[in-house]
Amino acid sequence: MPTILGQNQYGKAENRVVKITRDGATHHIKDLNVSVALSGDMEEVHYSGSNANCLPTDTTKNTVYAFAKEHGIESAEQFGIHLARHFVTSQEPIHRARIRIEEYAWERIATSDANSKFIGADEVKHSFVRKGQETRVTQITYDGEKWEVISGLKDLVVMNSTNSEFWGYVKDKYTTLQEAYDRILATQVSGRWRFNWTDDEQKMPNWEKSYEQVKKHMLQAFAETYSLSLQQTLYQMGSRIINNRSEIDEVRFSLPNKHHFLVDLEPFGLKNDNEVYYAADRPYGLIEATILRDGCEPKIPVDLTNL
Repeated sequence: MPTILGQNQYGKAENRVVKITRDGATHHIKDLNVSVALSGDMEEVHYSGSNANCLPTDTTKNTVYAFAKEHGIESAEQFGIHLARHFVTSQEPIHRARIRIEEYAWERIATSDANSKFIGADEVKHSFVRKGQETRVTQITYDGEKWEVISGLKDLVVMNSTNSEFWGYVKDKYTTLQEAYDRILATQVSGRWRFNWTDDEQKMPNWEKSYEQVKKHMLQAFAETYSLSLQQTLYQMGSRIINNRSEIDEVRFSLPNKHHFLVDLEPFGLKNDNEVYYAADRPYGLIEATILRDGCEPKIPVDLTNL
């Protein structure tokens, strides 16, 4: 045979599952987009078309929905762990499961007393508005023995309207950018962090609390860093997370610099005293880096596009 089969996997991508938990009149929502990828003894389905070792992708879809009912969704990480363990332990040909999850957050709508004449303001606990700040993500990989959990977020837009400079950079004959000693610093954060929980003998992290605290430390570092470069801010964000969260060994950020340029108002006889800006969406600087706990090896992929 002149060719051989290399790495392969299969599964059902982007299974949208919305779980409503009814605690009396108070409802809670978990809204996930779950992708399942399985690998193992799958040579024959490629070489001969034999499906003897192949669990249908439709079955993996059904499992996602059934598990939402049977196990509930405590967190994206915990739900992914239930799924990965099930596929690897219940199907002998499957040796490795990778579960990727996006979570879309909702918050409860506060109502006014004016509604009380209908159903009572204090009884409206089932109405929600979709949060638009960021999308939470996680990837769980399990091979029957070891776990790898990489969580994070994307599309979180942040801005400092001052306390940012950019000067002293290399200049050549093509350089036209003027040095800035008071500029807007804005970016759309895409970040991933790897947990050091790898086996069932270890104490499992509190996934929900960890996410909240990681986001808090990341945003505090962004706000509190007097920035001379986006690279400096990125490093401070990652360092703050690792220094405050013992369950995390590695952080990787991809930060596009969302440029804001002062508008020239002189043709109109107006002085622009760092007040009016043009927000450019492209082209943009793209700053990426990994921050590690000392002594740890990097495992988060350099390219976060599909993670």
